[in-house]
This record gives sequence, structure tokens and C-alpha cells, in this order.
Amino acid sequence: MIPDFQSFMLPLLDFIGKNEELPMKALKEGMIKHFSITKEEQEQKTPNGKQFIYYNRIAWAVSYLKMAELVYYPQRGIYKITEQGKNVLKNPPNKITITFLNTFENFTKNRGPRKVKVVKIDDMEHEISEKTPDELFELSYTKIINNLKDQLIQKVKECDPYFFEQLVLDLLLKMGYGGSDSESGEITPKSYDEGIDGIIKEDKLGLDKIYIQAKKWEKSVGRPEIQKFVGALHGKRAKKGIFITTSDFSKDAYEYVNNLDVAVILIDGEKLSQYMVENELGISLRYNYKIYSIDNDYFEE
Repeated sequence: MIPDFQSFMLPLLDFIGKNEELPMKALKEGMIKHFSITKEEQEQKTPNGKQFIYYNRIAWAVSYLKMAELVYYPQRGIYKITEQGKNVLKNPPNKITITFLNTFENFTKNRGPRKVKVVKIDDMEHEISEKTPDELFELSYTKIINNLKDQLIQKVKECDPYFFEQLVLDLLLKMGYGGSDSESGEITPKSYDEGIDGIIKEDKLGLDKIYIQAKKWEKSVGRPEIQKFVGALHGKRAKKGIFITTSDFSKDAYEYVNNLDVAVILIDGEKLSQYMVENELGISLRYNYKIYSIDNDYFEE
């Protein structure tokens, strides 16, 4: 298990104190060895998939030690212990925490006064001091997105079946299918659909087409429904099909499509709501936050 960022602080201070100067790479390797962080754990990323969790926590731990002026940067990317840091190691606490760092005047001055709070996310309590700011932001963001997806799929289920077919077509066009031409997609008239709800032309001449089936269901879509759709594809001599539902698909439905000679993609309600969020369909921007980090290149001589 990867330690929280506070658990990294004392081992980091001790490791830096035992060496004259250390680059971040050496700090990472030292902490991996100290906490026996496995290869699998080293590959774990934050919810946005952009940072490795263990590295993010090490970076924040070092940042907090610097705010307390227990370590400093003699040059870019190099870390060194201060006299104050050496004094801490002479009689170290069992663990360096934010509460401990708050006893240093420079820490409260550099960080600014804050109170430790407890937040509830996904029915689990998280003490803010145990999470890095990046992790707290991503937890909150993930919670908001998950709530939005739940609301979206509920809204879709309430809409008219014909509107749902149009929604599916709009989504696929937004995802880039059919190019930039909004007229590349069409809803099939009910009396002539033959098991096909919509069609998207992948090229201007319509030489290659994607056929769509949209089911606004509550129960799982099983193999029989997929077989009917595949039969409709064969009737059109089609090679590509997308089956979208507001519910989900049974295990045998997935097994069936994996052994077909035509490409059939299954999109369940979870994926549908995710794609709608990613492509901003049926939603509008409420807030827009910009998250910044230091541009070290600017400060480099």
C-alpha cells in the first residue's frame, strides 16, 4: 500500500539528512526502497491518469518540508537539509505531520493558516491532511462527474425513444464519426428501419457506413437482440455496427460479438454517459478552473 504523503515526510527528511545533496530521482528510489513500494504500486496513477500516485505524494511531502524550512533547494532539482531540519532529526517525532509542521513559524507563514477538516466523498471520510491537494481536487472532481453521469443517464431514460435515437446520432457525430458534416448521419424511418435505427456515412460519397441500433431499455440486452442486429447488418452487407443501450449487456452478448466476422461495438449506459460528458453533449459549462504549477524554466538562469 502506498503511504499517504505525511508518512513520507520523516523518512524523506532523514534520507536527505544522511546525504549531502540529492536529486528527485534519488529521493524516489530511496522511498521506493524504504517503503517497499512494488512495481504494480509504482504504476498506479491519480484519477486523471497524468501522475503516478507515489511520486505525487513524495513531491508534496518535500514541498511541505520546504515550507517548514526543514529542507531547501540549493539549485533546481536538488534537495538539501537545513540546520532546522537537522535539529528535528536529533529528537524526531514518531511521524512528521501537518500538525507537527504547524509548530514552525515559517511553515504557517509560508503556507498560510488552514484548518484540518473532514470531508465525505463516496460515503468515505477523508481527512484533508491525509490527502495531497492534487488528490483532494481529483476526488472532488470525480465525485462531481459521477453525479453528473448519473443525472445524465436518468435524463436520457426519461426522453422519448425517437429522441434517444437522435441523441445517439448526435453523440457519434460529435465523437468524429461522419467527419465534420452534420448531414452525414440520418435516422431510419420507422416503417423501413429493418432493425437499423440510424446510419452514419464515414465518407462524403457514403461508400462506407456505420449502422446503429439504439435501445432505451431497463433490462440487460442479451445475445438474441444482438443476433437480430447482426442479421440486419448482414441484410445491408454492412461491416460495421454500433449497438447502444441505456442499460447494460449480458455476458453472452459480449462473448457473441467477440467472435463475429463483422465489427460490432457495444455501448452500455455507463459508457454512454461517459462519452456524453467527454464530448459535452446535453451538458453545459458551469465553472471553469485553471490549475497552475511553477514554471521552473522561467526561473532558471
